[in-house]
Amino acid sequence: MKYICLFLCFLITQQILAQSKLPVIKATSKSVSINDGGYFDKNVWSLSPTARPDIFTADRTRKTKWVTFYTDIDSIRVKVKPGTRFNFIILLNGTDSCYTQIASAIPPGDKIKNTAVTHDTIPFTLTGFNAIKIVAVINNTDTLNLHFDISSFDFHLTRDAILHKTKLLSNQPDAIAGKTRPNYNKLNKVFKLQMGSLVVNNPEVLTTNITAHEMDGRIGWNVFEGKQAEVDYDHNLLIIHSELPRDLKGYIKSKMMFARSFPSIKGTFLINGKKHAGNFSMDIGSEQAIILDSTWAAREKFAANLKLIRTVILHDPRGAEYETKTVLSPAFKLNGFNLTDIPTLILGSKNPFGFEINYLGNDLLKRFNMILDFKNDYLYLKPNKLANMKYRDNS
Repeated sequence: MKYICLFLCFLITQQILAQSKLPVIKATSKSVSINDGGYFDKNVWSLSPTARPDIFTADRTRKTKWVTFYTDIDSIRVKVKPGTRFNFIILLNGTDSCYTQIASAIPPGDKIKNTAVTHDTIPFTLTGFNAIKIVAVINNTDTLNLHFDISSFDFHLTRDAILHKTKLLSNQPDAIAGKTRPNYNKLNKVFKLQMGSLVVNNPEVLTTNITAHEMDGRIGWNVFEGKQAEVDYDHNLLIIHSELPRDLKGYIKSKMMFARSFPSIKGTFLINGKKHAGNFSMDIGSEQAIILDSTWAAREKFAANLKLIRTVILHDPRGAEYETKTVLSPAFKLNGFNLTDIPTLILGSKNPFGFEINYLGNDLLKRFNMILDFKNDYLYLKPNKLANMKYRDNS
């Protein structure tokens, strides 16, 4: 397997080198700033002369956009279309050639095309913290509890789970014995990850310190790019379809948007006869019902005259801590469905992700069976047996 991977890397490198006259920009610092479709991130990228290529995946969109790389002395502007790749070289200090690729988050059509119709079934348990717990088996030996999270990406395992529940550090006996610190950048390869009837071969697995309560890791939405993910709370099943199911009775369809690659949907509060509309990322890894961006809430003057439930401290997926307050929202409309008396958290500081977005947590979303169509970017919602359940903060 190792030689196959090396051969594939060689082929990729040769393909890049074979392209005539790759564009070249210059740099004297490894730090690179990026403007991705209008979102500017300063010094977000670090040059790596050893990577061939070093791939930057642009935020997901089905529209054509521009991505600009800024070094300390030069820049390059690239048009990115869905499914495209663009290769260029950043020459560091006049000597080191950093082979770089800007890639669309949407794979080329031939990469996700599947002639066979599949419907992989994955059983799950809804935990007391509203997490969708899935039992996963790694390399046929290690059993872990992962949660499906629409606001996350890729496969992530906690360092604690890697150390104590897997054999991924068997190549570091001193770390297992507690004599040295584990090097999580040198794990054994994950060649197979199985969830229910779904088998993922050679997945990229990253490490994290943050998951839902009592979970060993999480499963991001992009694992199912180009497919339809059905979350059925009535039968506790996650079903991954290669084609949209035919029976959509009772479902309401709406366009699914992507805010910096986070799947999102429009929602509207109705308070004292006034509508407050916004975009909401779907965070089914959160035990809360609704979380509001502080900037959005301030502009909408949202909390005025609403009942205060309590003040709490929250931690985001990167571990940042910030104070919030919880108020009771009288009415909220989502996909044509009306909800009432929803506990709503308002962030007390700037959104840690650096852009304005609100969140729907799983204390709200669990009330709907959903089909997330990552092939055509639509969301289907249908009320389920949990629709009339009390919210955690109202219990």
